[in-house]
Amino acid sequence: MSSPSHASDAPIHDRQQLVDYIAAGEKPRPDWRIGTEHEKFGFRLDDLRPPAFDGERGIEALLQGMARFGWEEIRERGRTIALLRDGASVTLEPAGQLELSGAPLESIHQTCSEVGAHLLEVKTVADELRLGFLGMGFQPKWRREEMPWMPKGRYGIMRAYMPKVGGLGLDMMTRTCTVQVNLDYADEADMVRKFRVSLALQPVATALFADSPFAEGRPNGYLSYRSHIWTDTDPDRTGMLDFVFDAGFGYERYVDYILDVPMYFVYREGDYADASGQSFRDFLDGRLPAAPGVLPTLRDWSDHMTTAFPEVRLKKYLEMRGADGGPWNRLCALPAFWTGLLYDDAALDAAWDLVKDFSLAERHALRDGVPRHALGLPFRGATVRELAMEALKISAAGLRRRDARNAQGADETRFLEPLIEFAESGQTPAERKLALYHGEWGGDIDRVFREFAY
Repeated sequence: MSSPSHASDAPIHDRQQLVDYIAAGEKPRPDWRIGTEHEKFGFRLDDLRPPAFDGERGIEALLQGMARFGWEEIRERGRTIALLRDGASVTLEPAGQLELSGAPLESIHQTCSEVGAHLLEVKTVADELRLGFLGMGFQPKWRREEMPWMPKGRYGIMRAYMPKVGGLGLDMMTRTCTVQVNLDYADEADMVRKFRVSLALQPVATALFADSPFAEGRPNGYLSYRSHIWTDTDPDRTGMLDFVFDAGFGYERYVDYILDVPMYFVYREGDYADASGQSFRDFLDGRLPAAPGVLPTLRDWSDHMTTAFPEVRLKKYLEMRGADGGPWNRLCALPAFWTGLLYDDAALDAAWDLVKDFSLAERHALRDGVPRHALGLPFRGATVRELAMEALKISAAGLRRRDARNAQGADETRFLEPLIEFAESGQTPAERKLALYHGEWGGDIDRVFREFAY
């Protein structure tokens, strides 16, 4: 959401410009950064309902209240829909899930400080509005039709389009929350290696972070229902991207993939024109029905790239998209896990050795099986738990070699501790909540809001 340069508004005349746009993300190792994003569910303390956008206790009031901490308010049609500060933003998902998109930082220590400061700011204002926030992968209580909608133009277009292409897209929009990390690459070969490792191991992250076992007040039969929802959202823009493992994969092949993802919208002068289902290739030829005779700009291309939702997404960096939202310590654990695996050469080599002989069928079996079974999913004579243990060892070694220490001299490996504990016990966060639900909660889902709020 940074200010666009003049170049981004110039018409695109050549497909190579799209390739160059991604290649411009290349950075030398000293400039690699860690960007962490997380979403969370708001709820009213008195009745646990999600707050609407409007009103004294609404989401807009929360954003405006947070402006006291030095955030700049971003408006659409006169309404405050986002905040900006020092390379970070606070934005809204379709049903008002509050998202922090963190600044690009050098260490997980900085990431955890950023997350802690953000949650404190949110809590300060939320307490005044009698609101709370919960970190989980799926809304545990309220039905789809009970979720509010935020007044953002692109969401109105997506809301109309989603039911045409999948059964659960509206649930993805309104009832899910995730944590993800964005990481850099040095060049095309480095991007390819990182993309392959992170796609193959994304189901391991899904299993370790599984925390969405409830829907509408009851167990839903999954440990990561959020992950399952992506399998019935829109096949044109989701999934495991098998072509990433093909010989010759690189920037150009990814550009071809994005060009084939149907469009949602064209943004011009503050308005979103509905281009749902239309082709960016036609847009390049000036033949887009939603904007006849108009050529796209790099800003249009950047917008369009954000409308693909694969398990790992390439923009000018790689986004790891497999994890359920959770409490503050897991918001620091996810970037630690992937930074340890991808930002150290020996760890990246070891991680590739771990996954390089996975077949396409095995990669899909992992992706399709972990939403229901998480760490207990059988794999190669063992389970995903053993695979997770191995990945965590590689990540911890990578973090030790990075040797990024805080003021007390501790390195980043400590942020992996919650994940190591899940893997060693074989019990995911979802299974722990299910045990509470069937035990001391006596089937009362309302307890989750009180006991697991930030």
